[in-house]
Amino acid sequence: MSTEPLSGKLALVTGASRGIGAATAEALAAAGAHVILTARTTGGLEEVEDRIHEAGGHATIAPLDLIDGESIGRLAHAISGRWQALDILVLNAATLGSLASVPAIDAKEFARLLTLNVAAPQALIAAFDGMLRASGDARVVAITSSVGAQPRAYWGAYGASKAALETLVGAYGEEVKNISAIRTHIVDPGATRTAMRARAFPGEDPATLKEPAVVGRAILDLVIADTPDGYRARID
Repeated sequence: MSTEPLSGKLALVTGASRGIGAATAEALAAAGAHVILTARTTGGLEEVEDRIHEAGGHATIAPLDLIDGESIGRLAHAISGRWQALDILVLNAATLGSLASVPAIDAKEFARLLTLNVAAPQALIAAFDGMLRASGDARVVAITSSVGAQPRAYWGAYGASKAALETLVGAYGEEVKNISAIRTHIVDPGATRTAMRARAFPGEDPATLKEPAVVGRAILDLVIADTPDGYRARID
């Protein structure tokens, strides 16, 4: 019998080709989960998959663009044809968009940002709801930002999307908590050495920031523990 805490579990991580998504996928795989890696960048996904396999873990890549709503349905169909239940869903994929004052937000870019940061997570929850309900201990983990709760000048678009994501996932948790084994968690990773962070703060010294692996391990600890539904974590 395996001593790995997530042995026999299935996890799906979005935005898994780099940064926090990749680190989370590797942490979950190291704990025994079979991890499905999704992102647009096939090369990046293959690199993460290789690292997982080299470490003795199990992973499957599924390159797709979450803005294409039909691709989510196809992914769910393919996964449900191979597995009965989904135990961990990590909603990590997001775009920063341009930092601009609220009157200056570009309408087309804002629509794309909301599609990826809010509509795609909703579509993923809808597509995998049945598989999550089939799990004996399912977790939905949404990656947020402090600007979702504390408005910051020029971060209106991104902050609005994270506030919406938190509300969406929290509502889902309330809907299923008494009729399933699904628990939802919100994770604010804090300042982390990622490409998105570098774009948002170009003058910042990345050496002063924690590695994505720190966040990945924290998310692993969250899903392994008997963490209550609706729990919100900030990783400093």
